[in-house]
Amino acid sequence: MARPAHRSLPGIAWRRGQRAEIHRALPEEVPVAVVIDGSTLAVMMASPGDIRDFAIGFALGEGVVASAEEITGFEVVEHAAGIEARLWLRAGRAAELARRRRFMAGPVGCGLCGIDSLEAAMRPLPSVADNALRLSAAEIGRATDDLRTRQPLHARTQGTHAAGFLRPGAGLVMVREDVGRHNALDKLIGAMARAGIDPAEGAFVMTSRLSVELVQKAAMAGAPILIAVSAPTAHALRLAEGAGMTLAAFARDGGFDAWTRPDRIIFEAQHVA
Repeated sequence: MARPAHRSLPGIAWRRGQRAEIHRALPEEVPVAVVIDGSTLAVMMASPGDIRDFAIGFALGEGVVASAEEITGFEVVEHAAGIEARLWLRAGRAAELARRRRFMAGPVGCGLCGIDSLEAAMRPLPSVADNALRLSAAEIGRATDDLRTRQPLHARTQGTHAAGFLRPGAGLVMVREDVGRHNALDKLIGAMARAGIDPAEGAFVMTSRLSVELVQKAAMAGAPILIAVSAPTAHALRLAEGAGMTLAAFARDGGFDAWTRPDRIIFEAQHVA
C-alpha cells in the first residue's frame, strides 16, 4: 500500500489572543534509498510519492546514467523504516558507477549532504550556451504564479515545494511536488525522461531560492533557463554563467530579475499613453 503524502494531526492554535484545538494536514517525509544494481547510492528524505520519477531523475542528475534507456529495471520496495527505489543498469554502467561511488544521507534542505569531496560538490557542468530557446518576459513573470495553482499537496499542507516545466507558448506542461526543492526537481526530470520530454525545449520553474544544486541539476538535464520565486545565491549565478544558462529570480506577480544570459528573454515594449 502506498504511503500517504500527508496526515492530519492535532495541535493547538494561538491567534489574536485566542486558543483553539486544531487538526492540520502536514506533509509526510520518509527516507528514500536509491539502490543501483543492489548497492545503495544515496539516502534522501523525500515525500513518498512519484518515487520512480525521483529515482530516475536523481540518477540522471548525478550522471549515473546518460538517459533513462540505460535503466533496464525498476522496483519500489516498502520497508517499515522507509522506501527503497531499486534500479538496474545496462551492462557497463555498473563498472563506471563503481569508480565514482558516494553515499548521501541528509535532510531535505541540503542537496549536497554527504558528498565525499569538495571537487564532487563543484563538478564541471555541461554547457547549454548554444541553446537558442527564447521566452517572453510575460511567460517568465507569471510562471511561479501559475505553478502555485498546480500544487495540490502544498494547498493541503502549506509545506512543500514544486518544480514545473514551462514550454514556450504552451505554459506549464508538467509539475512535481516534494518537501525538498531538489527532490521536486529530480522528480520532474525523471517524469520528463519517462514521457520523452526534452528539457532543452523549455525552462524549469521552482518555488524556492536558486541554489547551487538546482543549477547543477538543470545543467545536467540540459535546460537553458531556470526560473524561481526567490533569490539566487552568488555562486549559483557564477555556475549558471559558466554553463551559459539564463537565471530569472524573484519571479512573481508578473515581474522578475534577470541575471545571466538575458538575451533569451523577449522584453515586450510597453506603450504608455
